[in-house]
Amino acid sequence: MTQPVLTTTGESLPLPEGLPGVVADWSSDQRAFKNVPWGKAMMWIFLLSDTFIFSSFLISYMTVRMSTTDPWPNPSEVFALTLWGKKIPLILIAIMTFILISSSGTMAMAVNFGYRKDRVKTFVLLLITAALGASFVGMQAFEWTKLIVDEGVRPWGNPMGAAQFGSSFFMITGFHGTHVSIGVIFLVIVAIKVLRGDLDRQTPGFLTGRKGNYEMVEIMGLYWHFVDLVWVFIFALFYLW
Repeated sequence: MTQPVLTTTGESLPLPEGLPGVVADWSSDQRAFKNVPWGKAMMWIFLLSDTFIFSSFLISYMTVRMSTTDPWPNPSEVFALTLWGKKIPLILIAIMTFILISSSGTMAMAVNFGYRKDRVKTFVLLLITAALGASFVGMQAFEWTKLIVDEGVRPWGNPMGAAQFGSSFFMITGFHGTHVSIGVIFLVIVAIKVLRGDLDRQTPGFLTGRKGNYEMVEIMGLYWHFVDLVWVFIFALFYLW
């Protein structure tokens, strides 16, 4: 039997038996997951589905790499940068990783100050996070340009060895870079809304949420931490392997 729901006055209302009771329960309130906002629940579901996609990409990459008969390019040589006349392996990738991991820290601080309702600090930390994310995307664009222009790598070919190297690299890093770019855009939008006080007044519009509640900042934090975590796996499996 479906449990009765409570009204705003604390009185319980009986629900119908069976399927009608389930329908009435789920349609009675916009938060079907009790005490969990819809936005947070939907973000977790989205991240779960995204986990399957990234897992499929990485598993496909590992399968291709282990099964190809052509030599796989050495990432330490392919992604090396020449600085002061010396080739430094993976230096750009290390900087990119440091930037993205650091952005997780600023995002966590933004969520913390958001729930303290400190609008200015939340705004600044969200902008710093967005700036770090934009820097990461810019470095990735430089990395792509170097591989395409200088090394001649293409999604369908690779002069340094296995042809699948190009398709795997552009597919995985491009998909992740798209996520970071989208995250940067949404971080800027949320930051502006925080500074204007839209979350305090529940101003009608996109990405506002409940009045006086900064859960939208936390939802953005879930997305951003996921993007950072995925990069750790890409860094370990593609660049270090």
